[in-house]
Amino acid sequence: MSHETAAPGEGPDRATGDASGLSVLDRGLYALFARHADAPRHDRDRHRYRSTDLRTSFDLYLARVYGLSWLAVGVAALGVFLVGAAVSRPPLVLGGVRIPDTLLPVVGGILAGLVTRQAVLALGARYLWWHAAARRENIERTLPGAVRYLHVLSSGSDDLTTMFRRVADTDAYGETAVAFRKALNTAALTGSVGEGTRRVARDTPSRDVLAPFLMKFREHANQGPDALRTYLRMESRMLGFQQDRARQRAEGFLQLLSELFIVLLVLPALLVIVLTVMSVISPGLSASVTTPVGETTVRGVVVYASAVFILVVGAAASGVVTDLRPPDQRITYTRPPGLGAVLRSATLNPASAAAVALVPGVGGAVSAWLLGVDPVDVVLVGYVAYALPVGVVSIRRARLDDAKDRELKDFVHAVSGHVTLGRPFPQAVELVATQVDLGPLNPDVADLALNLNLTSPAAGVDENVRTAALDRFVARVGTPLAEQTVGLVTGALDAGSDTETVFETLQTEVGRLYHEKRALRSALMAYVAVGWTTAVLVVGITVAVSLYVFDGFAQLSALSDTSGFVLVSDAVDLERDRFRVYVVTQATVLASGWFAGMASRDRYEALLHSGALVAACYLVYHGVGIV
Repeated sequence: MSHETAAPGEGPDRATGDASGLSVLDRGLYALFARHADAPRHDRDRHRYRSTDLRTSFDLYLARVYGLSWLAVGVAALGVFLVGAAVSRPPLVLGGVRIPDTLLPVVGGILAGLVTRQAVLALGARYLWWHAAARRENIERTLPGAVRYLHVLSSGSDDLTTMFRRVADTDAYGETAVAFRKALNTAALTGSVGEGTRRVARDTPSRDVLAPFLMKFREHANQGPDALRTYLRMESRMLGFQQDRARQRAEGFLQLLSELFIVLLVLPALLVIVLTVMSVISPGLSASVTTPVGETTVRGVVVYASAVFILVVGAAASGVVTDLRPPDQRITYTRPPGLGAVLRSATLNPASAAAVALVPGVGGAVSAWLLGVDPVDVVLVGYVAYALPVGVVSIRRARLDDAKDRELKDFVHAVSGHVTLGRPFPQAVELVATQVDLGPLNPDVADLALNLNLTSPAAGVDENVRTAALDRFVARVGTPLAEQTVGLVTGALDAGSDTETVFETLQTEVGRLYHEKRALRSALMAYVAVGWTTAVLVVGITVAVSLYVFDGFAQLSALSDTSGFVLVSDAVDLERDRFRVYVVTQATVLASGWFAGMASRDRYEALLHSGALVAACYLVYHGVGIV
């Protein structure tokens, strides 16, 4: 399915000059600020915009940014003025002249507004850079697979439009498919695929990979089909080597991230322990502080701020791990429509389980609250009651998906053997369905064989029915490996490629992708261990300190009246300080579980790891009687 996009810097509003077709707000913003798009200071932003895939024109995007900047000016200026006016202070006198009380708040508000405006404009420009960088990374990850697909297509077709359309219609190729769609859209307007590739090569954020590939692709295509096939074969190998090096760099970055993660999670817990001990000889740490949620001490503010910091670090590290995982190794689950379908699929679909598990989660939290449990533990009980069922379902589904991928590799090899012997593809699938035990893949293969029989040679090959049968098979299997491999068969056969060549390539492709999946899984297991080790280490340290160290310092502070040292008599409250350490520890194990689960697979498994660690920490602390 193609996506029509306006040329950079142009759109319905720009072309007609009356901003027709836009909302009232957009028309107003366009009329006020669109003139800034032609300013030289935005030349770099326009260049970055061309590297994005935004659906709005550059003029309208910039008008929205300017409008947001002026709104931020009003909010920041008014906020600073009101705060400044509300703060009591002695009169300001300069040279014997008394300065009006409102002058400083006004000046402060103006300065805050100007700074905020520049910050919003800079952020708008930075957003374009982020968007372009994300597209570049996605293109460079998906282009190798697309080139291998083009190589297979080239054995049955030398029509560039057809080959581009096959890649553009394959969602597995991500932003590479988007770039090919842009080339086709431009070709539809100009009547030349070559012009479409030239413009995409000019505007793509992948200057070092996609741009030279498109130009060389067009050059070799003009030399004939043999030259094109040779070039695609060599290019696919070279891009594969580049992809391996990029994967190694990502693994090195992940190793650095895990080391930083350990430091950032262990240090706050140690800080809380040190502050508790230091409070015996430092009265300032016990000074009262008024906060929006009540009165506490300086040490209390640091403790709870540390817990929040740990959660932020855990969420950020988990997000980075997700971004480092190649797109073709990610799987997305969707809930089926209708309550009945959600309930029926809840035992095998993590997305459905995430909705259904809200019931035990809320029920667990309410039950704990009615039993008089501390509010922190009420939240933790509810989280565990929600997270563990979802995590168990995710593990069950992941094992099923892994088994299907393992059998899919054997299925491809078995079908390829029959095709090599000269049997038609539908007959080959039927033979494999009846003669080979493929475990959890058996029902899916049987369904594919039944549907492919509608395209038997006796009835005449119906490409639409065959394509529908293969698409249904991919949807039933539901793994990225199935989409990447079987999808290759669909497009190649429809393009008229030689069947034997298609399946020879498919065998290599499915073996390579399965090996990559296993290698990635094996490499990331080390970081699962990092998450668990960090959690266990922090729990062990904090429990030991709470049991032995805090008790000793509590006795020491109690002797302040009779000792010769200046000590704070009530610095250590065992119940209070042990609970604070418990809160920080739970935040640490929660963040560690997120990191471990995301490294293992996805956010659903992150719920399992974090829920299990939180439950274990709860049992340890309550088991030894600390809280």
